[in-house]
Order: sequence, then structure tokens, then C-alpha cells
Amino acid sequence: MKINEGAISQKESITVEFFYNNTSDRFKIRLLNERVGFDRLIKDPNLHRPGLPLAGFLELFSYNRVQVFGNTEMRYLLNLSLKERTTALENIFKYDIPCLVITNDHPPTPEMSELANKYKIPIFGSTYSSTKAIFLISDFLDDQFAPRLSVHGSLVDVYGVGMLFVGKSGIGKSEVALDLVERGHRLVADDVVILTKKGEGILMGAGTAIVKHFMELRGIGIIDVRSMFGVRAIRFQKRLEVVIELEVWNEQADYTRTGLDGSSTTIIDVEIPHVKLPIIPGKNITVVSEIIALNYLLKHYGYDAAKVLQDRITSKIRQKSDEMNRAVDYFEHDFE
Repeated sequence: MKINEGAISQKESITVEFFYNNTSDRFKIRLLNERVGFDRLIKDPNLHRPGLPLAGFLELFSYNRVQVFGNTEMRYLLNLSLKERTTALENIFKYDIPCLVITNDHPPTPEMSELANKYKIPIFGSTYSSTKAIFLISDFLDDQFAPRLSVHGSLVDVYGVGMLFVGKSGIGKSEVALDLVERGHRLVADDVVILTKKGEGILMGAGTAIVKHFMELRGIGIIDVRSMFGVRAIRFQKRLEVVIELEVWNEQADYTRTGLDGSSTTIIDVEIPHVKLPIIPGKNITVVSEIIALNYLLKHYGYDAAKVLQDRITSKIRQKSDEMNRAVDYFEHDFE
């Protein structure tokens, strides 16, 4: 199975203004020069430390990235004469740089501020070290440029396992999610789930900014899970770890019986375990969902019940076979 209910979207750029508004408080970033160049575009989630460009090697200058000046770059500039420093800075400010971040609470030199205002390049400062600032900013930019997919379903945190319930409209996804919340688990999103690829093998799920933790129940209407069950009943995001596809029981369908041949689904090129769960009268889908979550945790910690039972049966069959094949030597009881 491959979930492709919506088109995969990915930002091509963000403005420097958006970057500043969303990182100023979070990462303690402040503006160090005039408010210029806020309409510039950041088109690359990677950062660049322009040590070589400052030294004059501009052949491989990644000017389209956010530039980071740390201890090394600032001390290098301060060791130059005024003329050399101005030339080194003007060499890189001539390029279309989105913005510049100075770490370790270093103030910009007067020439740096003057040239940045001239070329309309924002200079931001951070009290954090270069390593920490780069980590935080890179993580933020990775999130902004990450591929996203909108999926119709319900995402619930069950025993710490992110479980996405999918299936045809009206199959009962929201009811199962609500039942799990009633049993103490946490709702992440209902109806529309936004999946974001983070790294190579991680999908993070969240709701939309408008709907958040509202839920539609057929025959009742809209309910607010947070107001009804409290803040402990919700999460704003959760890693997706298992997809459960609900479907009406079909005698012709092939459902797994042992769990030895587990299936998976591909979402934004990430393999996610997939369970096809048939619905029949009297079947407690909520309890079964909890068992799926617990079984996933056991497998995560190295215990697979299906394989343990298979090994036990194989060992018993082998032992029985050895007993059946044991032949008595003719001379075994010959005492002459």
C-alpha cells in the first residue's frame, strides 16, 4: 500500500522577515543594523561559514545561503587592517547574500554595518556559540524546507507510538481515535493530518493551524477534545510509526495471521509498518489498536512474539524428529 492522498508540497524559499520573526525570540536573535533587506529570499536550508571567501577565494562561494560569522571569522577580520577588512567584506557583500548571523555575542565592526546597510543585507546577532546557533537555525530551516503531505485520517499517540488510522470515509476513524482518548491516550490530529519528512527516515505528524484538536463525529457534530478531556489528552505533533488501515471485513481478502510477514507502506519515500485491520461486529478495534502499539514496542526492543513461537515450534519438531529417527543398535544389549 502507498498513501498518496494529497500532493507533496515543499517550500522553495522563505523571506528573511519570516526567518527573523520566527527565530528572534526562540533563538535569541536580534537585528544589529538597519532594518534593510527583509524581503530577501532564503532558498537553501544549509548554512555557510565564509572563511575562505573572506580570505579572497570566491570561486566556490555559497552566497545563496545564510552566512554565519563565528569566533574564527570575526578574529580574522579584526587582525586585518582597515583597508584589508573593508575589501574582504565588500568582496562577499557584493553577492546576493540573504542575511548574516554573528554568533558568540560579537558586535559587527563599523565597516561591516556600513557595508551591510549599503548593500541592504540584514545582520543578526546571537548570544549562542556557533555550534549551538548553527544547530538551531539548521533545524528550523530543515523544517521549513521539508517535504509535506496532507493525509485524510486520525493520528493518535498510543503508549508513545504514533498511529495513523486511515480508511474510507465513514469507516470509523474518528470514533476509534476518540475511544483511545477516552482510555487515556493522546490525540494529535483528526481528519487532516500534515506529515512532514524530517531527516531521511522520520515522518512527523501534526494537525492544521485552524482545526488543531477539533473533531467531527457523524450524528453529533464538532467537539473540542482539548476542552472536553484536558491538555493531557492532546499532542501538537508526533512521529508516525504505524499505519492502521481500517476496512470492512472481506472474506476474499488476505489478512495476516502470524505476523511473520509484516507489510509496510511508503509515505514520502519513508517505509512505515502497515496493518490492515478488518472491522466486524463485536470486534474491539480500540483494544486491538493498543495491542498493535504494545507489540510494536516489543519488536522495537528486540522481542518478536511470532518469531519466538516459530523458533519454539521448529525446535520441538526437530527434537521429535531426532527421537523418531533414533535406531537401536543390534549389539547394544548384547552382553555375550
